[in-house]
Amino acid sequence: MTLPPPDSFALQPAYDFVIVGSGGGSMVAALYAKLAGLNPVILEKRDKIGGSTGFSGGVWWVPNNHVIKRYGVEDSKERARRYFAATVDFVGKGTTPARREAFLDEAPEMIRFLEDHGMVFEYPDGWSDYYDDRDGGEPRGRSLTALPFDLRNLGPWQEHLSRYAPFNGIPFPSLPLIKMLMLKRTFYAKTIMARLVFAMTKNKLLGRKIVAHGGAIQGRMLEMTLRHGIPVFGGFAADALVEEDGRVVAVSGTYRGQRTTVRSRLGILMNVGGFARNDAMRQKYQRHPISASWTNANPGDTGEMIEEMIRLGADTENLDAAVWVPTSLNPDGSMPEGATGKDGSPYPFMHVGEIAVPHYMWVDKHGRRFVNEANSYVELGEAMYGNDAVPAFAIFDDRAMRNYAYATMMPGMKPVKKWLESGFLIKADTIEELARKAGIDPAGLAAQVERYNRFAETGVDEEFHKGERQYDRFRGDPTHKPNPCVGAIAKAPFYATRMFPGDVGTFGGVVTDEKARVLRGDGSIIDGLYATGNCTSSVMGRSYPGPGASISPAFTFGYIAAKDAVARSHNQAA
Repeated sequence: MTLPPPDSFALQPAYDFVIVGSGGGSMVAALYAKLAGLNPVILEKRDKIGGSTGFSGGVWWVPNNHVIKRYGVEDSKERARRYFAATVDFVGKGTTPARREAFLDEAPEMIRFLEDHGMVFEYPDGWSDYYDDRDGGEPRGRSLTALPFDLRNLGPWQEHLSRYAPFNGIPFPSLPLIKMLMLKRTFYAKTIMARLVFAMTKNKLLGRKIVAHGGAIQGRMLEMTLRHGIPVFGGFAADALVEEDGRVVAVSGTYRGQRTTVRSRLGILMNVGGFARNDAMRQKYQRHPISASWTNANPGDTGEMIEEMIRLGADTENLDAAVWVPTSLNPDGSMPEGATGKDGSPYPFMHVGEIAVPHYMWVDKHGRRFVNEANSYVELGEAMYGNDAVPAFAIFDDRAMRNYAYATMMPGMKPVKKWLESGFLIKADTIEELARKAGIDPAGLAAQVERYNRFAETGVDEEFHKGERQYDRFRGDPTHKPNPCVGAIAKAPFYATRMFPGDVGTFGGVVTDEKARVLRGDGSIIDGLYATGNCTSSVMGRSYPGPGASISPAFTFGYIAAKDAVARSHNQAA
């Protein structure tokens, strides 16, 4: 079946179910609604379809799903419930027992629904829950990725897919790429590199356009959506919701240069992302220091429709939270060499590949460690703010520089000359000199390094227990003994970089109930208005239990919203 071209759909004045935004939660909702006999539509402000999910690493975190059970992972709702209780410690309006139960019930069902209608899942076995040592944690992991996807299947839509440019041309999903970072340390990493080079060469020769990560999820989701005849419109810049008699009945915005209003019979689902790209909102709602320039979020993450929902009375929660991913900057706050794309767009470094390697630690300005560096990247951001450590400092020695990846440097590469010239990468022959150059207390750093080096000898991190969990070891160096994540910082030259709480999107927003309906401050429902994704207060609270813990709720509550709209339609018919 040939997919219809982007200009083949004619925007109608009304639909059964209107979905604003085109992330994954939008397309699963549209599919469910369409297959139930409704007439849904997806309205996206950008000319790229796929939203934040398309920009992502492309992972769902779904406890008790049927795919992991095929691989022998024994999971259950009760075990997942225990893990939630052990990790999601924020008690708020987005983390109610009803919403938690809805996620645990519906997320596995949503995965089965997607597979039944064309999604092809892979299990990244070994990508563990981020707190696998806690009650109910799964060391092998509960996450799923999508099988890499050939963009040619999208026909005329292939240039309209939302994708993260640094992933372009890489046909492997995240798990093997993480393992490949041990290129100088393990034979397995070398085989992955060889396979990657072979795959990229073969794809080029055959004219394939294979994408992985979020592009694989959203490429296939868009194909599924279009094959079912669901209209998708890019370039619809929504800016207002229309309320009549206490019910939201339409969305209004600019489309092709004209003020346009689209009505909905059964409700409007907002899946519009967060406000990571809106510096005014970040300054207003989030902890300081903060900057929209530190984010790697989808360019559409601008927050105007969150403010519109607030105007209608929507309650909010956790607006100061984000899916933190540490980044690093020059001394003047500018982007370091290599953190911009060919088109000049900024792509701040994301430091997740090296946080668990030996000969590496983080300290504050006093020279003290304040966190297990191998933690969930979200927890690292929270720890920076919680310990007055913005910026923090990554401290490492020559062995870390030579053996492991750092930012855009693959293992074994020499430090980028411009990094040293700009002061982005600080280099010194002694720990005390490094501290003075970086603006860290020299005595404090020297004492911390001495203490850390004692931990390296025994293999026991007495301060923060780094390397004790499977998740820590997952990113560590399996050839380093006795602890794959803790090695002495003792071989000159020594290095430091300034670390900041970058992110891939904000993680708080409007409050919704277990049916994804938007709530007012008094707990009442804003009739006709649903929301999912990063514009909502997450069911995960302020925690991140495992890889894909933002994408899976977006999909799940989009699915739930569509089910509620279908039920509303049946009730109206009765």
